[in-house]
Amino acid sequence: MIQYDFAEDIDLKVKEIIKKLKMSHIDESRVICLRSRGSGSRRIIARCHGLPRIMQVALKHKPHYIIEILAERFDQLSQEDQTKVLIHEIMHIPHRFGGGFRSHKPYVTKAKGQKMYDAFVK
Repeated sequence: MIQYDFAEDIDLKVKEIIKKLKMSHIDESRVICLRSRGSGSRRIIARCHGLPRIMQVALKHKPHYIIEILAERFDQLSQEDQTKVLIHEIMHIPHRFGGGFRSHKPYVTKAKGQKMYDAFVK
């Protein structure tokens, strides 16, 4: 059974990344960070989930995004690699911030993630 907990440490880091990289299209108050334990996923370190439009309408909620960190893998990474993973997940959030999701190619690539990481550490 998967266990989910709010990840305040990840939330602070995500907010720092959003501010430092001037990602003004992201409403940080509607990005929720969770740490999960017990996932059977083998290659996943983190995931980004959007609240689909149909759910927004049905629940009368504005768009929200959840960044899920799989503790067994993420927590073992270096600070640098953790930051890169978080940047990667944030990059999946589209500029419309409407609940949708940006795919890997051409939007979320290793090269673009590295460029954003380099800007973040400057």
